[in-house]
Amino acid sequence: MTPSRDRRALLVITAAGALVAGGGLRYGARELLHRQAEAARRVVGKPLGEVAPRADGRYKKKYGDPLELLVLGDSIAAGLGADLPKETLGARLATRLAKATHRTVHLTTAARVGSESSMLAGQLAGLAASYRPDVAVIVVGGNDVTHRVPVGESVRHLEDAITDLRERGAAVVVGTCPDLGALRPVPQPLRALGSRASRQLARAQEAAAVRCGAHAVSLAHVVGPFFITNPDEMFSLDRFHPSAIGYKRTAKAILPSVLAALGLEDAVSFGHRPPEVGRP
Repeated sequence: MTPSRDRRALLVITAAGALVAGGGLRYGARELLHRQAEAARRVVGKPLGEVAPRADGRYKKKYGDPLELLVLGDSIAAGLGADLPKETLGARLATRLAKATHRTVHLTTAARVGSESSMLAGQLAGLAASYRPDVAVIVVGGNDVTHRVPVGESVRHLEDAITDLRERGAAVVVGTCPDLGALRPVPQPLRALGSRASRQLARAQEAAAVRCGAHAVSLAHVVGPFFITNPDEMFSLDRFHPSAIGYKRTAKAILPSVLAALGLEDAVSFGHRPPEVGRP
């Protein structure tokens, strides 16, 4: 999520809150939500800019026999909040995957800051027609929530991306929408509304991913508790995007499903779901 979009999106969550309440919030309640959104925007600012460090390249070149890793999605997938390229989610995953397989990993990051699920198609279209990743990791959804994209629409775009990737021969791992309830700069009740909406989308993403033959990782379950209990360590300067440590934790949490998707691990732990049996 871009910082500027995040700030505008808080007002959108406010409007969503009115809808959740049945459209009958009294004037005083609406004014309270409006003031909270304004306060949150002032706190957040945009200290990170809107461009993530570029981390594409080869990791652990000495191993040889390269694996192709593709990362798609939004600002988390792109690595906004990391200070250095090696600290982004893609770089963290590439390094861990290389060490686990003793193979060089070539990272390609198609993710872009500010992307919604509808933009996955454009990210894929920007790749060379001949490009064939061994495994693709998708992390997307936060912007869909804050911009009130209907869950069904978000999921349809995700399904299309998974289908495209599988037709390219890639194994696919989806990191589902993080719990926006961990965003401390967002006051209550906005935070609770964002949490509810993000968890709803995450459940739908998980169901769609495994139905379409992808592995799913519930980021809310596997790393969400770290962001809630250690926000100063896990969040970056803007307190919305992960820090270098936050990305390290997230990559560690996603890796088991990446290895399983490549056929290198048989079992996955809590928060991970393999594709449904019988899918092509």
